[in-house]
Amino acid sequence: MKLPNTDKLIVEREKIADYLLNAAHRYGASKARFFAEFGFRIENWDQLADALREHGRTHEVTSEQETGFGPRYVVEEELNTPTSRRPRVRTVWQMDKSTIAPRLISAYPLEAKL
Repeated sequence: MKLPNTDKLIVEREKIADYLLNAAHRYGASKARFFAEFGFRIENWDQLADALREHGRTHEVTSEQETGFGPRYVVEEELNTPTSRRPRVRTVWQMDKSTIAPRLISAYPLEAKL
């Protein structure tokens, strides 16, 4: 199964620039270091946003869970990056109640397969 309405995926600037690429963020710093290793930079935050949208659009949902806010979807697969390396990443998407588009909740590295 794919995410619903992949043509409308929401990736907010704040989620990328203020969290996933912010090396000073209390919880996002390790993610910022990870994404920086693959060429993503805060000044080009939209590059990561586009890559995460593509990740959600092209790969299968690996799990789905109903929450009080709406269904939450997990996608685990390789991410296209500016360095052309393809790390495995988990993206988490939520379809808030009364909306039609999944919104990015988080993204983080997965352990490499051995």
